[in-house]
Amino acid sequence: MRIGIDARFYGPRFGGGGLGRYVSELVTHLQLIDTDNEYVLFLRKENFHECEIVNPRFSKRLVDIPWYTVQEQRQMPGHVRRARVDVMHYPHWNIPVFSKTPFIVTIHDLILLQDKASARSSTRHPLIHGFKYAGFRTVLENAIHRSKHIISVSQYTKDTILDHFGLHSDKITVVPNGVIPQRESRGVNLTALGVYQPYFLYVGNAYPHKNLEMMMHAFAQFHPHHPHVQLVIAGRRDLFSHNLEKEASELGLAPGAVRFVDLPTDEEVAALYKNAALFIFPSRIEGFGIPPLEALSYGTPVAAAHSASLPEVLRDGARYFDPDDIEKLTLLMRDATEAPHRFDDSIHAGKSQVDRFTWMKSAKQTLKVYNELSLLD
Repeated sequence: MRIGIDARFYGPRFGGGGLGRYVSELVTHLQLIDTDNEYVLFLRKENFHECEIVNPRFSKRLVDIPWYTVQEQRQMPGHVRRARVDVMHYPHWNIPVFSKTPFIVTIHDLILLQDKASARSSTRHPLIHGFKYAGFRTVLENAIHRSKHIISVSQYTKDTILDHFGLHSDKITVVPNGVIPQRESRGVNLTALGVYQPYFLYVGNAYPHKNLEMMMHAFAQFHPHHPHVQLVIAGRRDLFSHNLEKEASELGLAPGAVRFVDLPTDEEVAALYKNAALFIFPSRIEGFGIPPLEALSYGTPVAAAHSASLPEVLRDGARYFDPDDIEKLTLLMRDATEAPHRFDDSIHAGKSQVDRFTWMKSAKQTLKVYNELSLLD
C-alpha cells in the first residue's frame, strides 16, 4: 500500500506544540517499524530538511501550502492526486473538501466546537476568519463523515466525536499519544532564560481554553506570601501570551514574577521540567495532554484541572482542581512550596503512568489501522 501523510505540521517548534510533536514522532517511529508499505510525506519549506529519511520506503514532497487556507483547499488535492497514494493520513481535521483520495484522519479534540471563543479569537486559524464558523463546520464534517477511519488520541475525544456526530463506534480507534524519554539538559542555563528557582511551570500555547487567566489569578493570590517564587510560561509568544503579560501587570505582580519563555528548545524544556517545583496544567478542554505527562517523566509534581481527558490520561499521577476553583489551585501552590511531601504519592503513581505511553506504541497501533484498512479494501 502507498500511504501519504500530510506532514506539513512536522516538528513542535514549527507545527505548534502537540500537533507538531505528534506528526514528527509518528513519522520517525513508522520509519523504524514498517518495511512493507510505501510512504509519501508532504512537507513545507520550513520543515522539509528537518524531517530526516532513514527508511528507503519513505520519500518527501515539498508542498509549501499554509494550513487552514483557501490555498490549502484548492491546491492540496492536486498534490495528493499526483503522488498516486492509495490512502492519505491527515493528522488534523483540515482536509481538502474536494479531494477524492481516500483518507484517514486523526482527531485530537473538538475544541473549536466545544469552545467557540477559541474559534473566534484564534490568531492561527485563517480558515475560521475567512469562512466564519460555517466554513469550519463544513471542513470538519467532511473530515468526520468522508474519512475511511478516524483515529482519536483518547477515549474522551472518541466519546466527544460520537456525541457530536452520531457515528458508529467501530469507525473510531483510540491511539494514545506518547511521551518522549527524558532529554539531557546539562548545557542549559536557566538564569540566562530569566528563570530562577523555585518556580511553577506551564508548557504549551496560551489559547483561551487553556485557562491560563485562572492560573494567573491563583498565582496572584499566592505570590504576596511567597514573593521568591516565579511563574514560568513556556511556549510560542503570540497575542494571547502578550495579553497574559498585561494581565500579570494589572494583577499587581512584580516585573519578573511571571516569566514568558518563547519557543524553548527541547533541551531548555527538559531543564524547565526537571527543576520546576510544580507543573500546572489548568486546561478546560484537552484531547490528551502531553505536557503534564512529560513533567511526570522528570519526577515533577503535577497539578491539573479535573476536566476533559486529563483524569483519563494522568490518573493518580496528578493532584486535581476544578478549572474554576482559584482557591484550590492556590492551595496546591502552597503545598508545593510549604509541604512538597503531599505530592509524593502522585509523583510515584505518575512514573508508572508515564510508562503506559510511548511513541513506538502509538506508531504500531497506527500501522495496525493502516493495514486493517488495506485488508478491508
